[in-house]
Amino acid sequence: MLEAEENQGVVYLIGAGPGDPGLLTLRGRELLMQADIVVYDRLVHPAVLDYARPEALRIYVGKASARHTLTQEEINALLIRHAQEGKRVARLKGGDPFVFGRGGEEAEACRAAGVPYIVVPGITSAIAAPAYAGIPVTHRDAASSFCVITGHERDDGKESGRRTTGSAEGRRDWARLAHAADTLIFLMGVEALPEIVARLQEHGRDPQTPVALVQWGTWPQQRVVSGTLADIVDRIREAGLGPPAVCVVGEVVRLRERLRWFDDPQRQPLFGKRILVTRAREQASSLVELLRIRGAEVLEYPTIRIERLKDTNELDKALQSLNGYAWIVITSVNTVPVIAERLEALQLDARAFSMTKVAAIGPATANALREKLGIRADFVPTEAVAEALIDQWPDSEMRGKRVLLPRAREAREVLPERLRAMGAIVDVIPVYETVAVKLAEAVVENLMTGSIDAITFTASSTVKNLMQALSRGADDLEVRARLRSVCLAAIGPVTGQTLKEYGFEPTIVAEEHTIAGLVKALESYFAQRD
Repeated sequence: MLEAEENQGVVYLIGAGPGDPGLLTLRGRELLMQADIVVYDRLVHPAVLDYARPEALRIYVGKASARHTLTQEEINALLIRHAQEGKRVARLKGGDPFVFGRGGEEAEACRAAGVPYIVVPGITSAIAAPAYAGIPVTHRDAASSFCVITGHERDDGKESGRRTTGSAEGRRDWARLAHAADTLIFLMGVEALPEIVARLQEHGRDPQTPVALVQWGTWPQQRVVSGTLADIVDRIREAGLGPPAVCVVGEVVRLRERLRWFDDPQRQPLFGKRILVTRAREQASSLVELLRIRGAEVLEYPTIRIERLKDTNELDKALQSLNGYAWIVITSVNTVPVIAERLEALQLDARAFSMTKVAAIGPATANALREKLGIRADFVPTEAVAEALIDQWPDSEMRGKRVLLPRAREAREVLPERLRAMGAIVDVIPVYETVAVKLAEAVVENLMTGSIDAITFTASSTVKNLMQALSRGADDLEVRARLRSVCLAAIGPVTGQTLKEYGFEPTIVAEEHTIAGLVKALESYFAQRD
């Protein structure tokens, strides 16, 4: 594999896939994480950009019909200039860079300029979009071949963004294309659809041949319109479906009726719902994954960032004398990696807990203890709140017993107070803090346009920090008014109460105070509404 020499620039031509961020290849992610510059297209999912380093410069060069931010020649020059400055340039392209992605032109420009380049193939929308619509491009009973065709030939008007007749149009031999394969797949063909269906019928394709257009294939806003060559233009016009869309022509389209899965509300109960996740990025992955599996479009706005406290002396002393504690209470997943790190630094392991019982609030925290420390919690309350832990506390005699409570700096006092009321000696040691994150403009914009269906809150701190961030904006009152029309989903009663304290009645308070319980509550809510 070609790699750039030290201090030498390189261009990575990376296929970002058709949209679903899970379809980015491992190699593509690896090189994206190394890049100094990220040059990306309109159809690259924002979540893919999250793999880039925070300090990497992001440059948008998206193209849409009649709207180009930069011409192709300008993009070529941009890639070459940054690479010649010694930068690692990731050129992120929707789908596959060599399938109507102009990757070949960019590679030619790099070669001519003497700039090293690496090509990372991507999953093309020509196959992925039909697949997400439940349409296999081949099937032993329906099609043994497929052909991928551009619906938008090279623009001889030099990047005007409008389809113009030129010499390139002569390459389209419709008499040959009409019967080139059982399944015909047209990319970028929405504007040219009337011409495409007319030409195919003119050259012998049956007017009753099934046709489907898949708009925003693999994205949560995916839409599919089916018909035949005879009526698909009218159906598309009635549906108001526009680009980007993949057009599939052939008998395989009939299979959608029984193979539909991605946009099937029975299998994807949250399909098409746009849900804002306010959880800290360090914690958000499990919630984001569950929501996406169920078809939701997830917007991530971590209202808080988890920061470990630098002074670990107090925690280190406690861990070195754990056998002096009857119990250690772990209240959050965030505490577990801190303890794991300090045990390693102190050259200790799970044996340090041999004389100490472990209580964990919530199954997620218990799982983290098991996975990261190899410790099985002695006690996990049925509800993931401090009150439940005290109400169900298994040790009937706590007088004089020592309890270690490593936790967030700003945590509630209910737990240590009630343990002390039971006669326990409680050592509270802050090990991390939650830091507010500046409100992203995109969040306000989505709220103001009414395009957010639900906001999830997994802790009181996420409520507080979102409200504080909103209060610093000029549109505070109007944004807050918009919030009242959004489903506000709290993971449990404590978080729900915090919403009430800010003047908002929670739409959902999950009965099971876990991430899975929160997702289940969202499913039930939208199922009843829809």
